[in-house]
Amino acid sequence: MISEIDRPIVTRAGLLEGARLSAPLLPGVVVFAITFGAAAAGRGLSLFEAALMSALVYAGMAQMVALEAWPQVWSWGVIGSLAVLTAVVNSRMVLQGASLHPWLRSHGHGFNAAHLFFLTDANWLVGSRYHAGGGRDLGVLIGVGLTMWVLWLAFTLPGYLLGAMVSDPRRFALDLVMPVFFAAMLVPLWRGRRAAVPWAVAGAVALLVSKLLPGHLFIIAGALTGMLTAALLPDDAAPEQAP
Repeated sequence: MISEIDRPIVTRAGLLEGARLSAPLLPGVVVFAITFGAAAAGRGLSLFEAALMSALVYAGMAQMVALEAWPQVWSWGVIGSLAVLTAVVNSRMVLQGASLHPWLRSHGHGFNAAHLFFLTDANWLVGSRYHAGGGRDLGVLIGVGLTMWVLWLAFTLPGYLLGAMVSDPRRFALDLVMPVFFAAMLVPLWRGRRAAVPWAVAGAVALLVSKLLPGHLFIIAGALTGMLTAALLPDDAAPEQAP
């Protein structure tokens, strides 16, 4: 039996509140979307292909990684490599989705499958804070995701046109937007020095592998070692709090 506190709630007011709460994140999304559009143009994708990728994939980091590994000639091996890369990059979404289970369990599976398409790091963070504070309107989580999806798609297009005009994006430091954006996204997740150990290990291993091995194996190596480090850290000591 569903208790009153767990009863499914999705309201128009919640959707609007989600859109409002997403406001501080939108400048970064806009810049990142423009950067992706420019990168897609540089890789030879058509405007329609870039827009379709943003609309149906909607995974900024995975899309950028896929473009970095975009081949001149396609084969089943290349497709498999891209699938593994994007799966590793997005593997964090499995844990994020699982953490939302107490909130989503009273909704239907089909409904959850539909709205979780719009799940990103940003609306997971906003939604988790909202739920932890006692909020139960799922419209907040959906509202953030929908707002960001619309902007992501809309600003892919001017980014593509910009990329078609700019022959060398590095000249304007557009290649730095992605790492700066994700570094900023990590700040709200800070939980003290102990919790930062897996991040540091993953970054160090990825950097080392990128220098030693060709291709994009550094992404897989960094992700796996980071997860392994987190799993091996002892649980008996409480994480340090940020100063």
